[in-house]
Amino acid sequence: MAGRRGRYYPAITPDVLLRAYSIGLFPMAESADDPEIFWVEPEMRGIIPLHDFHISKSLTKTIRRQPFEIRFDTAFEDVIGMCAQSALDRPSTWINATIRQLYGELHRMGHAHSVEAWEDGVLVGGLYGVSLGAAFFGESMFSRKTDASKICLVHLVERLNRNGFRLLDTQFTTDHLKTFGAIDIPKDEYLVLLRDAVDRPHLPF
Repeated sequence: MAGRRGRYYPAITPDVLLRAYSIGLFPMAESADDPEIFWVEPEMRGIIPLHDFHISKSLTKTIRRQPFEIRFDTAFEDVIGMCAQSALDRPSTWINATIRQLYGELHRMGHAHSVEAWEDGVLVGGLYGVSLGAAFFGESMFSRKTDASKICLVHLVERLNRNGFRLLDTQFTTDHLKTFGAIDIPKDEYLVLLRDAVDRPHLPF
């Protein structure tokens, strides 16, 4: 994991967490069972340019079929809980109890949000992240049905563009995110984009 990181032992508050996001830091844990967290500041930062979001033809066809009901902020705790669970393609996660508690508080403050895919009343995919100013910081996603998390990401980007957001931070890039247009940029370049976004009035999600 490239970038500076350090242990943070004292109790962290939601306000401290928001301040950390505003200067380019975010927290992680070594594992879901590790009670401690540390700050991460990657030298190369992943973002998805909101003006250059890519959707494959096959996914576009799937979205037209409307296989899922998409909801926003109706089951935030469930989404983060599902993201924290291990899966075949993700045997361990970095979301521990401390992180779940902190982001639950941010959600109640209006700074953390979820996008959810439902099928026959069952939550089958979703993602969550943090909003601050005109920036959205994507944290994690999960999928229990094919394309569920991908479709949530599409709806997230549509919502961010509609509401005037300027930055979608993915922290790191993966091959999966790169298919949507995710790129890596140097930390200095990222901080310029970050300041421009977080210095703006807090936008509704």
